[in-house]
Amino acid sequence: MSDKKIHADQRYIDGLVQNNAFVIKSIYDDHAPKVINYIKQNSGDDMRAKDVIQDVLITIYNQATQKGLQLTCPFDAYFFLLCKRKWFNELKKKSVGEVTINEEIVSKGEPEEHLFMETSVFDDKQKLFQEKFKELGKACQDLLKLSFTDASMQSVADQLKVSYAYARKKKSLCVGQLTKLVRSSSAYNQIMTS
Repeated sequence: MSDKKIHADQRYIDGLVQNNAFVIKSIYDDHAPKVINYIKQNSGDDMRAKDVIQDVLITIYNQATQKGLQLTCPFDAYFFLLCKRKWFNELKKKSVGEVTINEEIVSKGEPEEHLFMETSVFDDKQKLFQEKFKELGKACQDLLKLSFTDASMQSVADQLKVSYAYARKKKSLCVGQLTKLVRSSSAYNQIMTS
């Protein structure tokens, strides 16, 4: 995305990252009503719409902080597309039949479609990682949680009251186990081919 021009609406992304109350209020005031109306017109209610909005904002925040999300299209189009897709996926999960939804067509290749796909894949990867992380044993979870938050393996070893060499070796084994769990998941192949 380095050759694409950053959109002026990047201020919304930056505001989320900085936890700027004014920007967050602006998102809710300017962009949430459209999402709420859409969800209400498609088998939802206010509460479920607000849950979708919250989930999407968390996803955007996580992608911005972890992957340096740069907006190359209007925030409204990007945000609305993410919310619509999240709602559609929720309806699909709850339905045994086919889901029909009032949908405006977004052309493939539009900047918001490209950003949507990046964010959607990022969100799917995060969920898969979290799901498989819970399948690890407690010792692996504790070690990896500490190593994610603390840059020093010596500090991690000290906190767990084990040797540095053991902590390094155990971390390597735990990461290998987590990688194996993720890659053996059917969801992994779907994410990697999207």
